[in-house]
Amino acid sequence: MESDARTHNGLLASLDEDDFESLRPHLRTVALTQSEQLVKIGDTINHVFLPHSGVISLVVELDQGERVEVAMIGRDSVLNLSGVLAGPTAVTNAVVMLSGVASTLDVNQLRTEAARRPALRTLLGKHGMALFVQAQQTAGCNASHLVEKRLARWLLRVRDLTRSDTFTLTQELIAQMIGARRNSVSIV
Repeated sequence: MESDARTHNGLLASLDEDDFESLRPHLRTVALTQSEQLVKIGDTINHVFLPHSGVISLVVELDQGERVEVAMIGRDSVLNLSGVLAGPTAVTNAVVMLSGVASTLDVNQLRTEAARRPALRTLLGKHGMALFVQAQQTAGCNASHLVEKRLARWLLRVRDLTRSDTFTLTQELIAQMIGARRNSVSIV
C-alpha cells in the first residue's frame, strides 16, 4: 500500500518525485477505526497521518463535557502537522469520525526531510495554513449560521472527503460536531 499512498492522499500526490521518494521508505499503512482517538491535547506528537480514506475530526472539549469540531482531515491533507512545523505537543484532540486507511510517518523524519527540501517545507506550510483557515471558517459558521446551514456545510465536507453519499454516523455525533442539539439535527 505504501506505493499506492501517493495516489490516495492529496498532499503526497502533490509532491514532486524526489520529495515523495525521500518519504516513501518511511511510510507505513495503518487502519483508522471509527471513534479511535489518535491524539489528545497535551500528548507528544510522534507521527503524522496522511489519510487515504476516512475522516478525522479535530475536536475541542468544552466545560460541560461537550465536544465541537473545529476542522476535518481526510484524503486531502495531513494530521499532526503542528508536530512538524511548530512543536511536539498536541493542541487539539483528533478522533476518527469515519473509518479508513492512512499512511503514517514519524514526525522527526518528516521534519528532517522538510528541512532539507524547500518545496516540501513550502507545501507543508500551505497545508498548515489551509487547516487554520478551515478552523476559522468553522468557528465563523458555528457562530453565525443556523443549524440547517451548519449541517449542510458539514455533510458536504464529509461527502467530499469520502467521495460517497452514504456514511454511518449518529445524529448525536453529528450534532456534537456542529455544536447543536441532537433534536435540532433530527428535525433538519
